[in-house]
Amino acid sequence: MRQTFGKLLTNKLVLVAALGYFVDIYDLVLFGMERVASLQDILAASFPDKALRDKQVASIGSQLLSIQMIGMLVGGIFWGVLGDKKGRLSVLFGSIVVYSLANIANGFIVDTTWYAILRFVSGFGLAGELGAGITLVSETMKKEERGIGTMVVASVGLFGAVVAGFTTIMLNNWRISYFIGGGMGLLLLFMRIGVFESGMFAGLKEKHQVKRGNFFYLFSHPKLLMKYLNIILIAVPVWYVMYFLVQFAPEMSRALGLVNGPREGKIPIMVAYIGITIGDVTSGLLSQVLKSRKKVLYLFISLTLLLSIAYYLFAAHSVLVFYSIIFMIGFATGYWAVFMSSASELFGTNIRATVTTTAPNFVRGSVTLMSLAHAQLNPDLGWVNASILIGLVVFALAYFACYQLEETFHKDLNYTES
Repeated sequence: MRQTFGKLLTNKLVLVAALGYFVDIYDLVLFGMERVASLQDILAASFPDKALRDKQVASIGSQLLSIQMIGMLVGGIFWGVLGDKKGRLSVLFGSIVVYSLANIANGFIVDTTWYAILRFVSGFGLAGELGAGITLVSETMKKEERGIGTMVVASVGLFGAVVAGFTTIMLNNWRISYFIGGGMGLLLLFMRIGVFESGMFAGLKEKHQVKRGNFFYLFSHPKLLMKYLNIILIAVPVWYVMYFLVQFAPEMSRALGLVNGPREGKIPIMVAYIGITIGDVTSGLLSQVLKSRKKVLYLFISLTLLLSIAYYLFAAHSVLVFYSIIFMIGFATGYWAVFMSSASELFGTNIRATVTTTAPNFVRGSVTLMSLAHAQLNPDLGWVNASILIGLVVFALAYFACYQLEETFHKDLNYTES
């Protein structure tokens, strides 16, 4: 395994995919970290009363996050289809240009209308990076090693959230944070020169009779549709936790009764992503040791459930307990790398990029549905109880989906769906 790590560290494709995801995650979590500071700044003139402004920050922040996730849903389909039709590299280059320019522009906004537009555009661009990178890595590595490759990409990438946290705390200027995120993306473009297309995809292009990148093909075959839905449902608990318990930690901690809880999302998000990075390394290595993706998914979904229960029961005890649970929850949700490996391994080459790109974005897009459900339940049940009810549904579906999922560890990926 040590030799495998050595090869990966000198593999330009793995390095480029990992750094691309690093910038992707930096920009993805940046809004969550700067949500309060940026909206407080933008809304100060319109809502001079702080109590009223705080309510607007929570409400508009939730709307903007949903808009960003809708952008990711639309972008996931666009970039996924493009990756199967034109190639994985076209997505790696195109997506990073879109979200880098959007985030630079985000640093100049002065109203919430443009904030919403640029959150959508940024989400659209961010949707393509991970799926294309994981597809390339999976198709260019041996089946015994591709899980480690995916783990390296996910772990390095997720650490981008930690860097984003330190950056926002040190700079304390939300506009500069957006400029840095966009600038890093544009610099990364130069690293991508000389990266080669997947051999599997290059071979597939010669088979003109095989249809590539047909997103609706997934919905025309019941077995394919069930596989697709299952892989999405498995990862929804990750974003349930990230949305309710981490990104909205200030609101949740107040609702639970925590005194001196976080006022902004910066530190909770950073602490959670430190845990996620460690969790991704652990889950990735464990899947190699056990030679099973499915067993690891079961284990980490269960850990996420147990620690979510601990959050609701004990997080209000003290600030130290709160952040300790946030860290452990992050670790438990660190099965993202195994989820991405499974998504890539479940489907044939002619539709692999479509699935690997759209699946994580539908997972992220589930935030919109959870947000809408919470808005409907909140008046009757309250903030905390509404989120608990949603969590029960999310985890039940995840266990059912994991039970249905096939094992993919030893699967040969050089095949097509027909």
